[in-house]
Amino acid sequence: MVPDFSVKGKVFVVTGGSGVLCSEMCRELNALGAKVAVLNRSAEKGQALADELNASGGDALAVSCDVTDEDAVRRARAVILEKYGRVDVLINGAGGNQPAATASDERSFFDLTPEALRGVMDLNFMGTLLPSQIFGETMAAQKKGSIINLASMAGIRPLTRVAGYGAAKAAVVNLTQWMATWFARNASAEIRVNAIAPGFFLTEQNRFLMTDRETGEPTPRGRHVLMQTPMERYGKPEELVGAVVYLASDASTFVTGACIPIDGGFAAFGI
Repeated sequence: MVPDFSVKGKVFVVTGGSGVLCSEMCRELNALGAKVAVLNRSAEKGQALADELNASGGDALAVSCDVTDEDAVRRARAVILEKYGRVDVLINGAGGNQPAATASDERSFFDLTPEALRGVMDLNFMGTLLPSQIFGETMAAQKKGSIINLASMAGIRPLTRVAGYGAAKAAVVNLTQWMATWFARNASAEIRVNAIAPGFFLTEQNRFLMTDRETGEPTPRGRHVLMQTPMERYGKPEELVGAVVYLASDASTFVTGACIPIDGGFAAFGI
């Protein structure tokens, strides 16, 4: 039997949809014939991406949504169901870090503020949990669906500095496995929950931690990362799409509870 990797006609909900990584997912999924609902805290950025996708002949919808606000996520679901009538795939892409939750030469671990740490945990963990509950409820009624969470290498290998972010992403990995079991046993064995764990990709959040703003050359931290990445380069956003298509499509019908590293070998590196 030839695996079915098609996502044509499937309805995708992508939180954090206008970010560097997720916007590329939206473009590639759009090119493959998927219908894409872009959820984004910034209405303007989300609408700009949806307009771009529609102008290219796609079918996209932008919905302003704070993924840490349960009522906002429910309102977003109502808008999406009114237009598309179903949700086939949820990509929990919203996430990020805060400077006040990051240790540095100037900020000790003892100086990390509870407010910042809670904010990072809320965005990354609760911002994955709430959409999974709300859109997962729709999938349970359909008896089919796929949830794909964005974990991180920081949730698999503790990275220096990002204490709050790493802990939150580790929680996402654990939640992914928990939800995979729960949905299969309590809702439908055709609802699958998986995660991808990007390694080092240049985003708005880390670009100038990894590269010098003036020269574009790697910073000391960037050089350290590249030394521990066997492929000796950063990832490109489009390199996440293959795993997303696999997990979203019927090519992976017996895959649930998995967390796939997309990291150039970073997780495999040893001295």
